[in-house]
Amino acid sequence: MKLLSYNLRKHRAATELAALVDGHGADLLCLQECDTSDIPDEISGLRLADATHRNRLGLAVYFRIDMYRPLEVRSMSLKKSLHDRVLKPAEERMLGVRLHDIDQGRDLIVASFHAAPLTALNSLRRHQISAALAELQELGNGLPTLMVGDYNYPVFKENLGQKVREQGYELTLSDARTYTRYRYFRGHYDFATSMGFDIERIRTLPQGRSDHLPILVTARMSRPRRRAMPPGPDGGLATAS
Repeated sequence: MKLLSYNLRKHRAATELAALVDGHGADLLCLQECDTSDIPDEISGLRLADATHRNRLGLAVYFRIDMYRPLEVRSMSLKKSLHDRVLKPAEERMLGVRLHDIDQGRDLIVASFHAAPLTALNSLRRHQISAALAELQELGNGLPTLMVGDYNYPVFKENLGQKVREQGYELTLSDARTYTRYRYFRGHYDFATSMGFDIERIRTLPQGRSDHLPILVTARMSRPRRRAMPPGPDGGLATAS
């Protein structure tokens, strides 16, 4: 599957979405900083699963109609930074969707995520990421899960990667920087955390009207592990998926 993630920079890059989906054959689309009152129900064959509702600039998830069927949606308010408390830019910072893959007959979870801005401490963002990943497991414990978005975490990602692995997830960066607006803040801001997925590639796409560059995640669900069963009547080892 191919998943696009894009921080629209206060909805400025919304007009680019159809061309991005068509040009890259995206099956899923995760948005951050979109005007949830001004997004369409469909974008080039992708249908809106849901969007956040408690803040105007929020999150949205779209899915390809002939590939997936939405089962459940969950949004989450995360621990707030001082920036959030004073300016109140975003109430909900994670939007997760449980989908059924029609062809494979399996469920999966996809989420759009937007961490607190750089004015907050990395420790707060790590708390937000950990809480979001734990919440997604409430949608389906053990299901393949892919959370993408703007993590606002340009430095000390090794520490974040360790914390993520402790929860059973993997942290994957794209092949080039995703934020280039300010000289001293350039770096990888947009990436993915995953469980039960083989990430083939995360590609940073060309700059548009946003200060973030969109990323394209190419991934497939890992094969379900087969667990050993007690020996059968003939002494052989039985297995079950």
